[in-house]
Amino acid sequence: MILDTLADRRALLDRSKTVAMVGASPNPTRPSYFVFSYLRTKAKLTIVPINPMVAAIDGIKAYPTLAAYAAENGAPDIVDVFRKPADAPAVVREAIDAGARAIWFQYGVINDEAIRLADEAGMDVVVDRCLKVESARFDGGLASAGLNSGLITARRRGR
Repeated sequence: MILDTLADRRALLDRSKTVAMVGASPNPTRPSYFVFSYLRTKAKLTIVPINPMVAAIDGIKAYPTLAAYAAENGAPDIVDVFRKPADAPAVVREAIDAGARAIWFQYGVINDEAIRLADEAGMDVVVDRCLKVESARFDGGLASAGLNSGLITARRRGR
C-alpha cells in the first residue's frame, strides 16, 4: 500500500523497529551518511547499513546484501533505499525475498516499476520522502532547524 499521508507514515514508524539502509555510505559528505548517522543516534529505530563495499559504518556492521542481513537477523521492518532510481526494482526484489514489510524510497528515488512491484507484493511503500525528516518530524527533531518551533508569527524578532 502506498503510504501518502502523515498518519500512514507515522503509523509505519511507530510499528517498526529495524531499518536496513541500502546504499548507506561511510562518507560524511553523502546524504546517506547524514541520514544513517542521525537515525542511529536520534531515532527509536535500529539502523543497519547495506553496502558491499564496506565492513562497517561508525562501528555498525555493514552487510553486503539484504539477503545476508536477513539470514543473520531476520527480515528488516523497513528497507530504506539510497540508490539510483534505475537500481530500485532490483532493491525491491531483494527486499521482497528478504521478507521486508516496507520499503522507503528516499528523495529522488522514484521508479514506477519499483513502486508497482513493492505495492503488488503487499509492502508498505513510501516514495520521495526522507526517513530522517519524517522521523524527526514525529519526534520533535526538526526544532533545531527552525521548523516545528511553536512560533506562531512570521514577524521577525527585533535585533
